Amino acid sequence: MSRDDSEIRGATPDHAGRYSNSHRAFLQAFLSRPVMSFEEMKPIYAAIMSAENPNRPYLEGDVTQADIVTHLQLINTRLSPLDYEIKSMKEQEKRTTLFALVNTTSDLSTQFATTFSPDEIAYIKRLLDAMFETNNTRTREVMAVGGMQPIQLAKAPRSRESRGGDDTVVEGTQGESVVPGAKTITHADAERVLETLVAQSFFAKSRAGYYTLAPRALLELRGYLKETYNEPAGEDPEVEPALLRIRDCEACKEIVTVGQRCVDRSCGARLHDVCAGRLMGRGAKKCPTCKMEWSGEVFVGERADTTARRGRQSNGGRRRLEVDEEEEEEEE
Repeated sequence: MSRDDSEIRGATPDHAGRYSNSHRAFLQAFLSRPVMSFEEMKPIYAAIMSAENPNRPYLEGDVTQADIVTHLQLINTRLSPLDYEIKSMKEQEKRTTLFALVNTTSDLSTQFATTFSPDEIAYIKRLLDAMFETNNTRTREVMAVGGMQPIQLAKAPRSRESRGGDDTVVEGTQGESVVPGAKTITHADAERVLETLVAQSFFAKSRAGYYTLAPRALLELRGYLKETYNEPAGEDPEVEPALLRIRDCEACKEIVTVGQRCVDRSCGARLHDVCAGRLMGRGAKKCPTCKMEWSGEVFVGERADTTARRGRQSNGGRRRLEVDEEEEEEEE
C-alpha cells in the first residue's frame, strides 16, 4: 500500500496538516446535519477527538472555535474538487455564527437535480421569483412567500415572451419565470417540496406561515441570486439605473432578507436588526449612507408585508397603505 493510499483510506494518525479519520467523521456529521452552530459542533468535535485518542478524553469545554475552523480548512481542501465547501455566515436575526455544507455550483438545476424533478425545480424557481421579484418592490421588500401564494405557484403559468439571455426562461402572463415544458405540479407535491426544502435547511418557515431563504440557501445561492435578480445599469445610468433587488447589510456585508431599510426609498442602505442596534448605538440614529434619520420602522422581510396586516391598520395606516399600493402600481 502506498503512502497516499493509506492517507486516503484513513489509517494514519491526525498529524498537523494531514487528513485523517477525525476529519472524515466531522464531515460525516455535516452530511447528516448540513447546518450547525459552533455550540452544536462542540460536543461532536469533542466526541470525535476523544474517540481518536481514548487515553486523553477531549472535553466539550476544551473546544475552541479556532480548533473547529482549523479542522474545517483541511476538510475544505478535500471538498473543493467536488464543488463543495463548508462555509460560515451569521444568522440574520440572532446573528449566531452558522456553518453549512454547501454546493459551490451556482446553477439552480445543479443544486436541486438529485432531490427534485424538473417540474419541481421549475416550481422552486417560481417561488424564488415570487420572493425576489413579485414580493420585492420599492415600497415592500417582503422577500418571502406566505398565505396561499406558495400553493398557487404550483400551477405553471402560460408563457408570453422570451426574457432573453442564455437561460431557457420566458415570462409568464403574470411576470413569472417559465421553464419551457415545465408542468403544473399538484398541491400535495408543492407541500412536499416545501417540507423538504425546510427539512434540508434551504427554506425557513415563520410562525406566521411565511417561507424565506434559510442561511444555507443564502450561502449556497448568493451568486445565483445576485446574478439573476440584480440588473446592471444601462449605457446611461441616469436614464437606466441599476436595479438591485438583492442587497447586502451596510455593517456585516451579508445579504439582507430580514431587517431594516432607510426611510428614503431611493437610498440603498439595508441593515440587519442586530447590526442596526450595534451601528447606531445610543447616539443619533442616522443612515450610514445618506445620513437621513434612521427610524428603525421601515422593514425588510415579512414585517414589510403591509397587505397581510390590512385588517390591523388604523385609519391613518390604511391611508398610508393605499398610498404605498398606488406607488407600486405606478412603478409597474
